[in-house]
Amino acid sequence: MSVLLILGVMAIILMLFFKEPIINLFVKNQKIMNLLKRKSWFHNPWLSGLFLFFINAFLFLITGVILYTLTFFMIPFVHLFVMAFAVIVSVVVWSMLNYAWEGTKLRRLKMGAVGSSFYLILTIIFFYFLVTLEPLYPGEDTFMRAVGFIFAIIVTSVAFFTCFIMTSFSKRKNLNIS
Repeated sequence: MSVLLILGVMAIILMLFFKEPIINLFVKNQKIMNLLKRKSWFHNPWLSGLFLFFINAFLFLITGVILYTLTFFMIPFVHLFVMAFAVIVSVVVWSMLNYAWEGTKLRRLKMGAVGSSFYLILTIIFFYFLVTLEPLYPGEDTFMRAVGFIFAIIVTSVAFFTCFIMTSFSKRKNLNIS
């Protein structure tokens, strides 16, 4: 499992190096992006960042519900495909929002920081759970729960940095909307 986690982190790092081709691959002629570009609230970095925050929360919640539902079935390794699909969907959504959002670099940074802060909050929560981890009953070994929290911290921190980089930085020219 650790090898898969390390491979996933390396894949995300490679994806960040080649983020512009990924953004251009998914975002050509999208009706949703044109609809967002026309909305006045979407040009406000705080409101668009809050929109991204709730999209991240929704995607995380849906993935969590699907993974929880899969625990009732004895189908091995399906959860890995669900998690890979969730990562792909998240990157596509972040790419679409990156392409649709227009503004100065500072305003784009604000939007990315607000939107990706969902994963930063989750990272802090999982770190708190790890630090305050106690046995549920006398003699319980908490090692596997600690490993789970460490994996959760790694996954949410990588998601934070990936979301922040994908939505905050763009090489294409942005319109200066004040």
